[in-house]
Amino acid sequence: MADVNLAEARDRVLDAAGRLFYRNGIQAVGMDAIRGEAGISLKRLYQCYPGKEDLVIHYLARRDLHWRRDLTAFVEAADTGGPRALAVFDFLGEWFDTDDFRGCAFINAFGELSARSERIAQATYTHKRMLHDDLTDFLELDGIAAAENHAARLLLLVDGSIVGAATGSNPDAAGDARAAAAVLLADAPRAAPGRAATADQSSAPLP
Repeated sequence: MADVNLAEARDRVLDAAGRLFYRNGIQAVGMDAIRGEAGISLKRLYQCYPGKEDLVIHYLARRDLHWRRDLTAFVEAADTGGPRALAVFDFLGEWFDTDDFRGCAFINAFGELSARSERIAQATYTHKRMLHDDLTDFLELDGIAAAENHAARLLLLVDGSIVGAATGSNPDAAGDARAAAAVLLADAPRAAPGRAATADQSSAPLP
């Protein structure tokens, strides 16, 4: 097995780990399985990532970047006929229908490993915080007042719909969450013209 350069090896390992971790769970996948999937030597694998926790952190960081980038591009291109934030749930609906959908990678990782790894728990908190910030941005562009507060509520709908779809408990989880979000936003006050939509400072911070 010929080794490739370090940069290419890192990409191969992340691609392989991303597929295996998301499909099978992190604890069920050993480093040797990742080595085989990536097509590199075990020595090269450990040169790229000295330990499994390091690899998991890089896997989650990459997934956060790609998933939120795809979400933002989808929302920006969507025409919902109403608040653009509703397109978030259209994005989720398309994702739920893919053959490889296995729920939220961050909730999955948190459930498996947060008790043993503060770094993995923190990666989950960071992803949810960044997603909350993205939702806030969408709502501010929609002219919604107290956008941070409403983003926190939308995030609950997002996470709930992902769990509902992943467990099979709600076959139309994205549609139901979208309908709830539409009611929430229909009642939301609009920001005054020329002023940024800001959150009530008394609201509790996200973890």
